[in-house]
Amino acid sequence: MADAEAISRGGGARPGAFAIWFQAIRPWSLTAAVVPVLLGTAVAVRAGHFAAGRLVLALVGAMAIQAGTNLVNDYYDYLSGADTSESLGPSMVIQRGLLEPIQVWWGGITAFALGSVLGLILVYLCGWPILAIGLLSVAAGYFYTAAPVALGYAGLGELTVFLFMGPAIVVGAYYVMAFSFSWTALWASIPLGFLVAGILHTNNIRDIESDPVHGKRTLASALGRKGATMELIALDAAAYLTTLVAVLAREMPWTMLLVMLTLPRVRSQLGIVRRETEPKRLNLALFRSIQVHLEFGALSILAFLAAALFGL
Repeated sequence: MADAEAISRGGGARPGAFAIWFQAIRPWSLTAAVVPVLLGTAVAVRAGHFAAGRLVLALVGAMAIQAGTNLVNDYYDYLSGADTSESLGPSMVIQRGLLEPIQVWWGGITAFALGSVLGLILVYLCGWPILAIGLLSVAAGYFYTAAPVALGYAGLGELTVFLFMGPAIVVGAYYVMAFSFSWTALWASIPLGFLVAGILHTNNIRDIESDPVHGKRTLASALGRKGATMELIALDAAAYLTTLVAVLAREMPWTMLLVMLTLPRVRSQLGIVRRETEPKRLNLALFRSIQVHLEFGALSILAFLAAALFGL
């Protein structure tokens, strides 16, 4: 590949193996796995349940599955032609010749295997519900871009991300702590699910013109730019409205109103999406979406820990 040839000719220093794989797993995306695990744990702490060892297993396992999903998705997006040297989304380790495609695939399988081993330990400690959540999560991660399912290519990306990066992880993390399910954990997971779906949807708005060329049918490309913008507004609004309803219904503590502090970020995100059409400029909207999810999640965790501390 061109980049690899340039490196071999002395045109640039090749990064070390650790740096390459660190780039390949897209570590900035791992917050999408970390935040819901910590939120489910915070909900459990408020209910009087906590186990540090099981928390570490759940955290590392969730991050491993997310890393595996990133790697496998990069591999299949490269094969389909959806990701090229001009693309803005992938890690670029394949496109730059830093790793061979098959190395990226095997990296993904290794990460899934690590996540699965840790998951099986949790199954032994906590019971079969964790097995069901884990199996479905790994399958969703692998077949997000892999044939014959390719969920992300069939307009099912937002739904998949909502379910598995929202309710599945939050409720699963609560179960790991408490050995039971919780309606409060489910309520807490729904706003986070809407926001993580919003991250993907913003990504798809950025790629709204290039995705259909490579056979990638997303909701954004199906709805068109105006319709896709309206969907993003709906996802954001649903996150905050769900929170408000749950607080008023006393399903979540009033401290959850702290998340309203993130509304200026949402305003910035939507302003960029409504104003810009150039992919590189829309990258800032994607960054804002990630910020909204991270800050909303952090404030949610703080809200439940504060409620636990003060008996709310």
